[in-house]
Amino acid sequence: MDEIDSKIIIELQQDGRLTNQKLSERVNLSPSPCHRRVRILEESGVIEGYGARISHRALGMPIIAFITVRLAVQSKNAMAEFEQGVRRTPEITACYLMSGRQDYLLQVFAASLDSYEQFVREKLSELPGIGQWETNFVFGEIKKGYLTPTPRR
Repeated sequence: MDEIDSKIIIELQQDGRLTNQKLSERVNLSPSPCHRRVRILEESGVIEGYGARISHRALGMPIIAFITVRLAVQSKNAMAEFEQGVRRTPEITACYLMSGRQDYLLQVFAASLDSYEQFVREKLSELPGIGQWETNFVFGEIKKGYLTPTPRR
């Protein structure tokens, strides 16, 4: 990856709907080589896909909860079963395997505290292998991370 590839990634992260013509102008490259580079970035897995950033508040989901989870047993099978359960639970929008005291960090959006409680009782508590969990609610968004930093050369 070179500086032009980095510029392409930055521009597409900021606006994934850019036409190839506009993108090529912004990165100072002619359209054909620009298109070729984008295709290579897609095929190599650097660009995983395209999507829209959605306002959780506008969808009536103002509550963001981060849940740390510690499994009762930290075995390969326990981890696989838990992760499979997470993948089947649409309310969990992100899940990270963590270092430190906790095994996982989950992100959940909810319409209300009542709906979050319902999620805990009906979904979270039914996930296999959980030993304990702790919920932290977001009460202010300082910076939302949409952009992945690109390597500097």
